[in-house]
Amino acid sequence: MLGEARVSGADTRSVSISSRAIALLAYLALRAGSPQPRTHLAALFWPDSSEQQARTNLRRELHNLRALPGFASTVAVQGGSLTWIDSPACRVDIRIFQLERDAALAAKTDPDTTAFLRHAESAITAYGGDLIPGSYDDWILESREFLRRDCVRLCDAAARGWWDADDAERAIYYARKRIELEPLEESGYRALMRMEAETGDRAAAMTAYHRCEAALEHELGVPPDATTNRMFEDLLGKRPTTRDVGFVPACGATVRTEAAALVGRESEIEALQRRWRDTAEGRPGMLVVSGERGVGKTRLLEELAETARREGAVVATTRCFGLPGRVALAPVAEWLRSPSLQVTFGSLDPLWHREITRLVPRLGTPAGRPSDAPGPPLADVSRAMVDVWQRHRFFEGVAFLLTLEPRARVLVAATARTEEVELRPELRESLGGLRAAALLTEIPLHPLSVRGTAMLAQSLGGRVLARPEQAVLYAATGGYPIYVVEAARILPDPEASGCLRADDLTEVLQRRIGQCSDAAREVSGLAAALGRDFDLDLLCEASDLEVDRLVRAVDELWRRRIVQPHGRRYDFVHDALREAAYGSVGPARRWLLHRRLAQGLELLHAGHTDDVATQLAEQYLRGGHPDRALDYFERAAATAASVFAHTDALRHYRTCLDLIYNLPGGTNRDGREIAVRQAMSAPLTARYGYSAPELQTTLDRTTELAQRLHRPKALVASLIGLFAAHFVQGHTAQAYRIGHQALALAAVHDEFAGQAHFAVAGSALSLGQPQAAIKHFDLAGGLFKDEFSFILGTRLEVHSGAWASHAHWLIGDEDRALTSCADALGLGRANGHPYSLAVALGYAAMLHQFRGDRGAVAAAVGELRDLCDQYRFAYYAEWSAILGGWLTGGETGIAQIRSALATLRAQQALARMPYWLYLLADVLRDTGQVEPACAALDSALITAEQHDDRWWLPQVVALRTTLDHGVGRAGDNANGSRTPES
Repeated sequence: MLGEARVSGADTRSVSISSRAIALLAYLALRAGSPQPRTHLAALFWPDSSEQQARTNLRRELHNLRALPGFASTVAVQGGSLTWIDSPACRVDIRIFQLERDAALAAKTDPDTTAFLRHAESAITAYGGDLIPGSYDDWILESREFLRRDCVRLCDAAARGWWDADDAERAIYYARKRIELEPLEESGYRALMRMEAETGDRAAAMTAYHRCEAALEHELGVPPDATTNRMFEDLLGKRPTTRDVGFVPACGATVRTEAAALVGRESEIEALQRRWRDTAEGRPGMLVVSGERGVGKTRLLEELAETARREGAVVATTRCFGLPGRVALAPVAEWLRSPSLQVTFGSLDPLWHREITRLVPRLGTPAGRPSDAPGPPLADVSRAMVDVWQRHRFFEGVAFLLTLEPRARVLVAATARTEEVELRPELRESLGGLRAAALLTEIPLHPLSVRGTAMLAQSLGGRVLARPEQAVLYAATGGYPIYVVEAARILPDPEASGCLRADDLTEVLQRRIGQCSDAAREVSGLAAALGRDFDLDLLCEASDLEVDRLVRAVDELWRRRIVQPHGRRYDFVHDALREAAYGSVGPARRWLLHRRLAQGLELLHAGHTDDVATQLAEQYLRGGHPDRALDYFERAAATAASVFAHTDALRHYRTCLDLIYNLPGGTNRDGREIAVRQAMSAPLTARYGYSAPELQTTLDRTTELAQRLHRPKALVASLIGLFAAHFVQGHTAQAYRIGHQALALAAVHDEFAGQAHFAVAGSALSLGQPQAAIKHFDLAGGLFKDEFSFILGTRLEVHSGAWASHAHWLIGDEDRALTSCADALGLGRANGHPYSLAVALGYAAMLHQFRGDRGAVAAAVGELRDLCDQYRFAYYAEWSAILGGWLTGGETGIAQIRSALATLRAQQALARMPYWLYLLADVLRDTGQVEPACAALDSALITAEQHDDRWWLPQVVALRTTLDHGVGRAGDNANGSRTPES
C-alpha cells in the first residue's frame, strides 16, 4: 500500500483486484484490531450511492477479496462489522511500518538505543512511499500525511541515533532519506549540511544547500530562510548572495538569475496534456519532442513530468549525453536506479529480476543502503532474455516495453535534436517502427516568435521591451530560448542590447563564462572536459585548487546559473554552456585536463574501473595517451556487450582497431588485434547477422592472425564462425571444407567439437548427403548440452535436432523426423531462449511443408512470426514470410514470397534459395502462371548448381518435369515427395 498499491500471492504473481478493494484493505489495516461497522464502510466508500446500493457494493468487494490467499484468517467478518487481525498468512507494509514504529518508540522510551535503531530501520525500510499514490479520498490524504510524518520523525531520530553512535555514514543516509520524504522542509537540509560539514565533506554540504535552494525556488518561488543562509555562510566563510538579486561581475554588467518562465508554448503544452490524458486512460506510447539545440525541449518535458507527479504518477528520469561516455542501455539502468521504481522490484518474476541485476548489478542490495558488494557473476545470470537485448537497440527496446501490455499506463517521453534524427538512419528506422505501430506522438518545437522572445525576456528582466529592442533581441537570438535567457540576463540595459550580433550567438555564452572568477573558469573548463554531469569528488581529484576554493568556485557557477544540481551531482544548465566552457580552454590546457580527469576517475573507482571504462578511454584518448585508451576501450566494449548494447560495443571495438593500426608492426600488435577481432565477432553476428560482410572480414582476419601466431583455439573458433558466414551466403562447398578443418582441430581442442560437428552436418545436408549429416548432427547434440554458443547464437542441442529432422525426412524416416522436430521444439520452449525457439519453429514449419500438413505449417509459421515481430529477428522472419506466402497462395502469397526473397538477396543470405524458389513456383503454378513457375524453377536449378545447394534439387527437377509435360498440380509430388539420399 505504501509507494505502490499491489496485492500478490505466495507464488509472487500479482493478483488483480479493484482499486476500491485495495483501499478497503488499507482502511482496515490502518485500524487493526478495531471492528469497523459495515454501514460505516459502505457510506465511506460509496457516499454517492443509496444505502442499499452501497451495502451491495461492499458485499461484492468482500466476495472478490475472499479469493485472496490469507484473507479468511486476516479479516474477521462478524455480524455487522469487519476487523483486521494480524496473521502470518498476510503481510502488509502498513502494518509492518506501524508495528516496527511502535516498537522503535517503545525502545526509545526505555531507553534501548540498539533496539530503537533496529526497529526504526525496519520501519523506514517498510515505508516504500505515500499511501496508495494516485488516490485522493479525504481519509487517504489524512492517513497518508500521518504515516509520512511518522516516517520523517523516525528518520530524524535514526540520524541522531547513528550520529551519537559514531556511525556518520548511516546517519547521513537517514538524513538524506528524510529530505526525500519532505524536500521542502529546510530543517532536514540543515541537519544534513551540519553532518556533512562536521565529517569534513564541505562539498557535499554545499550540494545539499544548492538542492535546498533549487527545490524551494522551483516549488515555492522563495529562497532559503535566514537560518539556512547563515549556516551556509558559516560553511563557506562568506555571506551568500541570493540568486534573485544577481551577481555583479568586474565589468559592471548585472547578471540576472531569475528562473525562466515557459512562454509562447500554449499549443505544445496542450498537445502534451492531451497525450498524458491518453496515457492515463490506458493507451501507452512514446512522446518525442524534437527541435534544434537550445529551443527549449527539455524545459517542455519538465512541465509534463511535473504534471504527472502532481497526479500521483511514478516518474523516473534520465539524461542522455551527446558526447561519448555512455552505452545505449545507460538510460534504462538509470531509470532502474530510481527509488520510485525500485520499490516494485520485489514483485517481479525472478527472470526479469535477474535481467535487471545484469544491467544494474548493485540493485541486489537493499535500496539506499551503502554497499560495495559486486553484482552476480555473468555466468550465474539467466540468459533467457538474451535476445531481447541482443536484437534490440534502445528505441526498439522501448517499443518492446510498450507492446508488453497494451493497456499499460506508461508514457516514455524523450527529446531529440532534429539534426540527430536526420543524420542517423537507425534512429529514423526505430522511430518509424514506433510510428507505424501507432505508439509515437511527435511534437516538433520551433524557435519563439518575436512576441514570444519579448515575453520571455520580460519575464526575466522585469520590464517591457520597446519594439526596436525586440527586433534586435530577436535578430541576435533567433528566438532560441537558451540565447534569449542568456542575453536577457547578461545585457538587460537598452543600450547594451544593441551589442548582440546575430552572426555569433555563442558570444553571449562565452561572455557569460568569461565574467566568472579565475577559479570558477578553471572549474568550468575541467567539468566541460568531462563531457557529462560531474561530482565534486572527481573535481577535487583532478583540480589543483584547494578544496575550499573549489567549493567556492562551484558555488559561484551555481549562482550564475551555469551549473545546477542533479541529485548529488552537478551538470551544466545546457549543453551549449558546456561547449562554451570547453571552447574557452586552449588546446594544450585541454590535453592536461583530460589526463587529470582520467587519473581522478581511476583513483575514485579503484577496483571497479569497468564501471567508467568508456569515460576513462575517452579521457585518455583526448589526453594523448592512446595505449591506456586502448585498454579501456576494450573493457568498455566488453561491458557494453555483456548487457547486449552491441552497437556501442562495436563502436568501441572499431576504435580499438584504429588505435592498434597505429602501433608498430609485430607480434604484440597482432596479438592485440586478434583479441579484439575475436571479441567483436559475437556482437557483429547479433547486430548484423551471419551474412554481414564485416563479420566475414573480421573472421577472415582472425583466421589469418591465428595461423600466424600459432593459436589453434582461436583458429577453430574463427573457422566455426566462418562456416556460418559462408553457409548463409550460399557458399556450401566452402562451408563444408571449413567445417572439416574445424573438426580436425577440435580433435585436439574438444571444447569446440560439438560446434565443429554441427558445421559439417549442416553443410553435408545441403550438399545432398543426409546420412552423413545425421551422424554429425547426433554427435553435435551429444557433445553440446545445456550451453549457449556465442559463435553461432543458438543452443546447439536445439539447432541440431531441428535441422536433423530434415535429414531424417529426406532418407524416408518420417517418424524419426517428427520426433527430432518435436524434441527440438520442446527444448526450445524449456530453455527460455527465444532465438533458439525461433530456429526450431522455422525448421518445423519447413518439415511440415515437406509433409503437406498445411495446418501444422500454419501453426508453426504463426508462432514464428509472432516471435520475429516481438524480438525483431530478421533472417527467420523471412522464412515465416515465405512459408506464410505459400500457405496464403494467390497473388497475395506470390507478392509476399517475392518480397521476402528480395530481402534475403539484399542480405546476401542465399542458403536454401532453391527451396524458396520451389515454393514460389508451386504457388505460381496453382494460379495458372506456368511460364513464371518454370522460370522460377530454372532459377532454382541454376542456383543449386552455382551454390552446391543440392538437398532439394530432386523436388525442383520433379516439379519442372511435371510442368514440361503440361500436368496441373503434381498431386503427391507437389508438396514434398520423398527421395533417397543423393
